[in-house]
Parts: sequence; C-alpha cells; structure tokens
Amino acid sequence: MDRSANHPVERKGFIIGPHGVVISIPEDLTDYEWVDTTFGIKVPKFKVNQTGDGIVRVGIMGGTFDPVHFGHLVTAEAAADLFDLSVVVFVPSGRPPHKRSQLVTDPWERYRLTELATCSNPRFRMSDVEVSRPGYSYAIDTVRSFRSDYGEQAEFFFITGADAILEIMTWRQIDQLMAECRFIAAYRPGYGRDHLREAVACMEAFSGRIHLIEVPALAISSTDIRQRLAQGRSVKYLLPEPVVHRIIETGSYR
Repeated sequence: MDRSANHPVERKGFIIGPHGVVISIPEDLTDYEWVDTTFGIKVPKFKVNQTGDGIVRVGIMGGTFDPVHFGHLVTAEAAADLFDLSVVVFVPSGRPPHKRSQLVTDPWERYRLTELATCSNPRFRMSDVEVSRPGYSYAIDTVRSFRSDYGEQAEFFFITGADAILEIMTWRQIDQLMAECRFIAAYRPGYGRDHLREAVACMEAFSGRIHLIEVPALAISSTDIRQRLAQGRSVKYLLPEPVVHRIIETGSYR
C-alpha cells in the first residue's frame, strides 16, 4: 500500500491514518464508540457517560485554531483532568466576530487541522456547529446547541484564554451565557496572575463561575506559528506532526 495515500492502515493495536496520524486501539472497547472523521476513518472515543457523581461534564474548547497547536491541546487536557470532564469538544469558530478586520484561514481547513490534532485522544471530540453555521460565531448559540445535544442535566465548561476572559463582558448575551456554563480561563506563566484575579473579582455577578488555570504550553502562539510558516522557518515541536504534514501538503500559511 502506498503509505503517502490518505487511507488508514490497521495494524495490531493501532490505526495509522492520514498525514502520519497514529491512533491506539484499546484492548477493551466496552467504554468506547467508533466516531467518523472528515478524513474517512473511524476513531475510538470514550462514550459520553456520567461521571462518578452522576453528572455529565462537557468541556467546550472554543477558538479560531489558526492553526491549532500544543498549547490548545495541553490546555484542554489540563481542564479535563482538573474538572473531571467527561469529554472536551473542540469547536473551531466559523466567522469569529472579534477578528472581522483580520484575514482568517478557511474554516473547514482549520477544522481539519484541529481534527488531525485531536483524533488520537479518546476524550477529545470535534463539533462543526460553528463552521457549518452561516454568519458570525457566538458562544451563546454554540452552548445552546450543546444543551440540546447533551440535555438539561449536563454541566458545561467553556475553555478559553485569559485574554478572552478580560473581554468577556462584551460577549453577546453574557448574562444568559454565564447562566448556561462556567468558564475555565487558561493563562501562561508570567501573564500577571494577580491582575487577572483582580479583574475576575471585579465581575462580581460572574466571578464564582470563572476558574483560572496556569498552562505553561500557552507560551506557544498561533500568531508566531503563522509568521514562522510564512517565513519558511521551523515549527517543529510547536504543533503536532500530522498538522505540520497537512500544512506542508496544502501550502497553507505560505
């Protein structure tokens, strides 16, 4: 078989997918289900079951992901561990309203790159709710869509960066959004934790629904990666290898 083709190769215990994706197949698939991808392969994902206390906790990892990198992945994994999340759903934005004056990569290409980065983690899933929705992407619409999917008893945790939290009072229908979900705000070391805590404390009505976590990998920046790619510089170890392979193949960010 031509190894450069985008056809999955199943070997003992692994699926070797497109662009060098390697997915481990669990020996016991009782707690897993097979989920389709846009690359034409199925991958094993944890079933979205209740946690030990009987509650389904869903992390919503929203962002432009232009492109996705290890900082996003480490943040999602840290949030899942710290808050006992059943699943973290990556939701690439379609048309981000806060970047109206910026050139943003095609939404479906950003979706595919993010899917490549997350498909090997059984707790990470993808949602095309925003890239499929016409018009600008607003968090309140996405959370309401998830409420319809996961039910009234589910708890939602919107995972985002510290910069977004500082601007959260400008988000559409923020009162309703805060009633629907909690927020996990990730910041990098040296960001200014005390200033961030003071800013959150000033949001008196919402401060109890915003949780701060420090993530060292957030020193990685999508902006820096785009600049490196445009200049032909190395991005190795900044984002997953399958994502790099896809970018090279398509010529994105050149």
